Amino acid sequence: MNPESALIEFRDIAKIYGHGEAEVRALDGVDLKIEAGEFVAIMGPSGSGKSTAMNLIGCLDSPTSGDYLFNGVHVASLNQDQRALLRRNYLGFVFQGYNLLARTSALDNVELPLIYKGVARAERRQRALEVLAKVGLQGREHHDPSELSGGQQQRVAIARALVGSPEVILADEPTGNLDTQMSREIMEVLKELNEEDGMTIVMVTHEEDMAEYAHRLIWMVDGKVERDGNPVRGGSRR
Repeated sequence: MNPESALIEFRDIAKIYGHGEAEVRALDGVDLKIEAGEFVAIMGPSGSGKSTAMNLIGCLDSPTSGDYLFNGVHVASLNQDQRALLRRNYLGFVFQGYNLLARTSALDNVELPLIYKGVARAERRQRALEVLAKVGLQGREHHDPSELSGGQQQRVAIARALVGSPEVILADEPTGNLDTQMSREIMEVLKELNEEDGMTIVMVTHEEDMAEYAHRLIWMVDGKVERDGNPVRGGSRR
């Protein structure tokens, strides 16, 4: 860790698609810092650039211009294999659609990232059991996704993101497929991970009541950061 650097930093980041009249500036000169231990929600209307920003943070895409630093390291200086290692060792991903393997137990789904890391079977089994217990799925370890509710499937997805001990959890619309009660349960899990374990969480959401769980709200419009501050509690930001 570099204590003098933000964990995540954008410096004048632009992401441009197309050319000429067809040019779209998905991100347009974004400056942004996220410190270790923060819980940040990124919101904005469709086309605002929030998902593009998340993809860049997750090293799933590269900026057209500007600098992205992760823990003080210029990501553009990393080769493809090094970026893959950054994703594998420092980032955990939670998606709206869960992305679990069907007809595969919750335990085996959670173990999967450790298989790619070459972790021995006994150790990865133990670590998977521990994170499943942490997200409240004791007794459900051997159920496959079809035997779990949507909220339980998302808990499995969170456990899978946690099992590799990442620096950051990137959650892309994690409650988008859930009803209100299940959404609140998932947000409580994320809140606990942040407040009790110090996990850095960056979440994209379109739901203001879910953004209220974060400590900081970044509101994006037309590829720019329009507002960066505390979420508005108990109602609309406007």
